[in-house]
Amino acid sequence: MLHYLFTQLLVEYLHILSFPSSQTNLIKKKKINLLKKVTLCFLVNFSTDVSALVEEIQKVEPLITASRSDQVKLLIQRLQNKLGQHSNHKFYLFKVLRAHILPLTNVALNKSGSCFITGSYDRTCKLWDTASGEELHTLEGHRNVVYAIAFNNPYGDKIATGSFDKTCKLWSVETGKCYHTFRGHTAEIVCLSFNPQSTLVATGSMDTTAKLWDIQSGEEVFTLTGHSAEIISLSFNTSGNRIITGSFDHTATVWDADTGRKVYTLIGHCAEISSALFNWDCSLILTGSMDKTCKLWDAVNGKCVATLTGHDDEILDSCFDYTGKLIATASADGTARIFSAATRKCITKLEGHEGEISKISFNPQGNRLLTGSSDKTARIWDAQTGQCLQVLEGHLDEIFSCAFNYKGDIIITGVKCRICKLGFIC
Repeated sequence: MLHYLFTQLLVEYLHILSFPSSQTNLIKKKKINLLKKVTLCFLVNFSTDVSALVEEIQKVEPLITASRSDQVKLLIQRLQNKLGQHSNHKFYLFKVLRAHILPLTNVALNKSGSCFITGSYDRTCKLWDTASGEELHTLEGHRNVVYAIAFNNPYGDKIATGSFDKTCKLWSVETGKCYHTFRGHTAEIVCLSFNPQSTLVATGSMDTTAKLWDIQSGEEVFTLTGHSAEIISLSFNTSGNRIITGSFDHTATVWDADTGRKVYTLIGHCAEISSALFNWDCSLILTGSMDKTCKLWDAVNGKCVATLTGHDDEILDSCFDYTGKLIATASADGTARIFSAATRKCITKLEGHEGEISKISFNPQGNRLLTGSSDKTARIWDAQTGQCLQVLEGHLDEIFSCAFNYKGDIIITGVKCRICKLGFIC
């Protein structure tokens, strides 16, 4: 999130960082991604000494001269303001949608939160307008359960749906029309993801393989083979050059997205993998498992650097915050935990749910956590103290999916009994 916030702010100003060409009288322009140059940007918080941070940035990017420093200071101050937004606000129930005639399988927001999608056992995916609750499109064509769904965020102009009918479909958000149907898997598709550049979509299947598909041509690019059991989790790193797959064979595998070749396999868990993902700067990998542990791995060499323990039952979900400094785990034991990625120690334990926690996520600012549980509630927690700040009640069935939007001012929750709810900050 810090990367997106900072990059968006930089775009407003960095076009002015121009320099004269030695060959001509033309003015050349250079766009600078400071976050690739300065990891100090991840340390921005409410107490950051902005002047000192700008001095550090100038050491690695000479084009940011003294005459431009005030503008960069302004960017960082605006970032501080964004990080402080919504920190003490409560959410109120905004919409209740009976979305489908059969139970839901998944829900997902686009980046801004202006629209969202729902997948269902009724073989459709529906696109909804968040503000009005109006159904914009019904995406029809699958012949079995629509299980995995995703927007191509941050662009948000395409939707991918993966089905038990063994196919994945690519749709237009604007028109609701199907661009491509990706065929080739021999069993149910249960997970999918777009790469950050929105040029590829990856699908994971119960047939033990993952496949990469070209969005433009609709053709299969690679088949990733090597797992001996179902693939139930996959995600790209933020550079888009690596993809990780998690499997019921107790392993996760990292693949080169440019060649389709296996980079290494992460071996160490003694039960099925439930989640597998990279942190933001692509230096670490986090895997969660039914063996009640999470493991941290060095993303360069694939070696395990820590095992995170403490849960009394299966870990059902895990995630990094957007800076990669914090790790959250959710378990069937009804608790969640927050760990420091640096020390590998548990910072706090989240207690209060009366059933298993199947979903957990940080808000974009990283100071709040959202959990969804089989006890029919979602909860918002303080990420530092573990205090429950708000209980989101009213569902009549277990919550299997919940998420913040990009700004952190909208929450969506989905339950199996055909209902999803939207919460807004008041």
